[in-house]
Formats: sequence, structure tokens, C-alpha cells
Amino acid sequence: MKALLCDRYGPPDVLALSDVPRPTPKEDEVLIRVKAVALNSADWRIMNGALRFVGFGLMRPRHRILGADVAGEVVSVGRAVTDLNVGDEVYGDLSEAGFGGLAEYVAAPARLMARKPETLTFEQAAAIPLAGATALQGAQRCGEIRGGQRVAVYGASGGVGTYAVQIARAMGAHVTAAVRAHHRIAAQALGADAVVDSRDFATGQPGERFDVILAVNSDRPLAVFRRALTPTGTVVVMGGGMRHIIEALALGPLLSRPTGHKIRSLYATTTRVDLDALCALIDAGRVAPVIARTFTLDQAVDAFRCFGAGRLFGKVVVSVAEGL
Repeated sequence: MKALLCDRYGPPDVLALSDVPRPTPKEDEVLIRVKAVALNSADWRIMNGALRFVGFGLMRPRHRILGADVAGEVVSVGRAVTDLNVGDEVYGDLSEAGFGGLAEYVAAPARLMARKPETLTFEQAAAIPLAGATALQGAQRCGEIRGGQRVAVYGASGGVGTYAVQIARAMGAHVTAAVRAHHRIAAQALGADAVVDSRDFATGQPGERFDVILAVNSDRPLAVFRRALTPTGTVVVMGGGMRHIIEALALGPLLSRPTGHKIRSLYATTTRVDLDALCALIDAGRVAPVIARTFTLDQAVDAFRCFGAGRLFGKVVVSVAEGL
């Protein structure tokens, strides 16, 4: 089968489309004919070596085939699998199972896969799992958003951010999207009640105060967000540079006690419960995947270049079934 291999660290040019053996599913796995894969920041950081010191391979990538958010068709099942069948259209997040989605086939633990919403294409379904689950957990579990609250989504143009805006709106919040100026119209179309330039939001100047700030892939220190909070407001840090994640983990509890603020850091793991909840929101018309661009598998290097440029609104998706 064809697969996009990452055998050394570096820019997208290190990736190469090659022939590798088709995987054999274990007894608790299903073999999926991959139809589409969405790129995430984890794929980018594995590729360039940013995660080499946290268990992803010191000298070379431990996961040769990237791609965690997948959608496809089950073509065989392990003998212990009882809840999925050959022919089922499924989607899920394989970041806890060795990635492997950027290939024609992938063996995936059945517990990580859910049936694809019938109303969505495979490309749309692939754009959901990790980004959607992160936004859902950030809004519900960490942010504890309630109807009528004022919520800001900083970094509202990326995969997580586009879901966060929609989910917060579905929860009854008044949502301000912080994006770069060229994404203003797209953020308004997404349903944001207000849109501000993320550069202005990040200055920390006096202005509107928020009950909850969802800081997605933030490049700003905590002090910026704390200045924009109400006295009992919450900041949820979701991704970003290692320095900012460590700052939230280390200083969050210390800063929360004396100030009345809640500072939380989220590392999301996608579950079927999350996927089912997202599916319900999608079926109800409250949430929809936002895809910026779609590439074929033989264009996957260009897909990574496009992802790394960071100027798109929504997800970058690779259609595996096309272009081979």
C-alpha cells in the first residue's frame, strides 16, 4: 500500500510517499481503508522534531506514518471486535494508537472509532475528531461555559478554534472570536457575536472582560489573558508553544488561588462519548466542520506546507482515496 513516511526530522520535504506492507489488525482492532485524514499540530510537531524529548523519538520519529484524525471504511475486524462490522463507515482519533492515517490502510483499535455521521463526507468527518473533542472538552469540562456568559476564543481561525466558537454558541454564550484581520468575515460567518483582531486582543489594554477565554494554540503569556478576565473568570489553555503550556501547568494553580481566576490547561484525548456528542451537535445543525483546503495523498507534502504556513481558516484535509 502507499503511505506517507516520515523517517527523519525536518521540514515537509523530509516526507516521502512510499510502498509499505498493509497492516494486519490485532484481535481488538479493525482494518480501515482510509478515505480522508485531517492534519493537526501534533503531526507538524512530530515531523519537525518539536516533540522528540517527550517520547516521540529522540533521533528519528517513532511514528513513521503520521495522521491521527481519520475517516474510512472497515474492511476487516479482529475476532474480539463486536461493535463494528465490515462495511461500516467510521472516523476517529489515532493519536493514542501510533498515528498511521496517512496511508491507504490503517489498523485501529475499535474502541477509538465511531460510526461516521451519515450527513457528512469522509473529508468532513476526518476534520472532526481531535479538534472537535478538544474544543468540546475545553468548553464543557474546563471552561464550564453557561448560557449568557461572555466567552472569547483566541485563535478562532484554526481547527480547534472554529469548533470552539460554534460549541460555545450552542451552549448559549455570547462569543467573541479573536482572529487576524483577514479572517474577520469568515469568523462572522461562523456565528461569532463579535470579532476582534487577535493582535489587539493580545495587547491586554483595558476593554471588555470575559467570563471564559479559550486560548487555542496561544503564543501569548498568561498575563495577557488574565487582564481580560472578569474577577472570577477562567482561562483554558489548549495547545500552543511548550513554554506557554508549561507556564499554564506550573503557574496556573499558584495564580488561581490569590486572584480568584481559574487557569486550566487541557490535553484532550478523544473518546467515543466526545464523538457521539459532536455528532449530535452536527445532526442538530449547531456545529459544522470547517475545511480550508483539501489535498490528495500524492500532494500531502504540499498539504503540510500549507498547514505550516498557518494562514488558513479551518482544517487542512488529505483525501487518501483520490489521486493514487
